[in-house]
Amino acid sequence: MSDNSLHDKVQGNWKQLHGHVQHEWGKLTHNDVEQVKGDAEVLAGKIQVHYGVTKAEALKQIDRWVSEFLAHQKEKSQGNASAN
Repeated sequence: MSDNSLHDKVQGNWKQLHGHVQHEWGKLTHNDVEQVKGDAEVLAGKIQVHYGVTKAEALKQIDRWVSEFLAHQKEKSQGNASAN
């Protein structure tokens, strides 16, 4: 996945993702999350600092998390649609 598409996924879904960031990366503070403002690069930098991983590893973690989160959201919305 290119950095641009990851950036677009994070930026475009930030309202949904925002509340779940600290659940995934518990070392991040509320202020850290507020500073991200949907920017995957900023989030990667925060993960890099708090967890001592490379930027590439942080971006990989974000990519995996966003993909899983969005897949789960899609399953939930499809489940709700079929229940109606």
